[in-house]
Amino acid sequence: MGNILTQWLGDNLLTFILIPVPVLVWVLIFALYAVLGERKVSAWMQNRIGPNRTDKYGLLQTMLDVVKLIQKELIIPNRADRVYFRIAPYIVFTATFMGFAVLPFSSVFIGVDLNLGLFYFFAITSLSVIGVLMAGWSSNNKSSLFGGMRTVAQIVSYEIPTALSAIVVVMLAGTLSMQRFAEIQSGGILNWYIFGGPGSLIKFILIPVMVVSALILFISTLAETNRTPFDLTEADSELVAGVHIEYSGMMFAMFFLAEYAQMFAVSGIITTLFLGGWQSPFGDLIPFLNSPVFQVFWFLAKSLFLVFVQMWLRWTLPRVRIDQLMTMCWKFLIPITLVDLFLVAVYMILT
Repeated sequence: MGNILTQWLGDNLLTFILIPVPVLVWVLIFALYAVLGERKVSAWMQNRIGPNRTDKYGLLQTMLDVVKLIQKELIIPNRADRVYFRIAPYIVFTATFMGFAVLPFSSVFIGVDLNLGLFYFFAITSLSVIGVLMAGWSSNNKSSLFGGMRTVAQIVSYEIPTALSAIVVVMLAGTLSMQRFAEIQSGGILNWYIFGGPGSLIKFILIPVMVVSALILFISTLAETNRTPFDLTEADSELVAGVHIEYSGMMFAMFFLAEYAQMFAVSGIITTLFLGGWQSPFGDLIPFLNSPVFQVFWFLAKSLFLVFVQMWLRWTLPRVRIDQLMTMCWKFLIPITLVDLFLVAVYMILT
């Protein structure tokens, strides 16, 4: 038995431990301090100090919050469906975490470089909507159910402009491999797809199209992660806390862990597609800045900047109504992405 276990560990050490564990640790640490970062960003924008009681900068605040949540009792309503009520938070987090499998942190560190990596990411992360709807229905609470139904309508609708804006890059790159997207954009910042990607000077006519596509992808992923101004799933003024209203303790924390993990994941997708991924903005001018260690730094720096913008928008924009949300998607974002696709197709034919 011991020999079988040793052989299994030897064959699967890389697949099940060396790659997933560091990513899981990063997700936990990021989610822990992204909460603190958001509180600090909101304080800065509102001319406040923010958390500063646990120490000078409040760095221990979220750690103590986690300790508090661990100690809290999970209270399940009498009329709730106990099985689905318990399963829902884990489905939401698992679907989000599985998306990290195809994020290329560097040229050597990626969970799995699938030929259909981008398709896999959109498919697997969209499963979180099942967990959210399950949580809303199983709570046996009208506010929770409304929040779950809004989530289904919102995420299913915004998956269309999300996919269409990403296809613009897919058409130019000719691949769905996440690692390949980053490799193609080597050579410096002017070869990033936000600036038309690699190619001759004529590629710069694509800049308006690519900027619009990147912006639509960012807006659509805001809606898919239920971030303000699209946080209708947990609209406090209408639904109290939406699908989270009946949850407490660590199950309540699982939803927020998944939300912040998804914030980084979609930022990583935008970084990979439009901002060069792990590529240095200086290209080969400074070779050591393209080493695997610095590649991780560039990927994290670009993604974390987009996370900061998401937090910035939360404390800047008001929440939209559900009709405004749907109008923006179906009347504006989808037609614009279709126009972008047509323009890129014309460019490819003519060049």
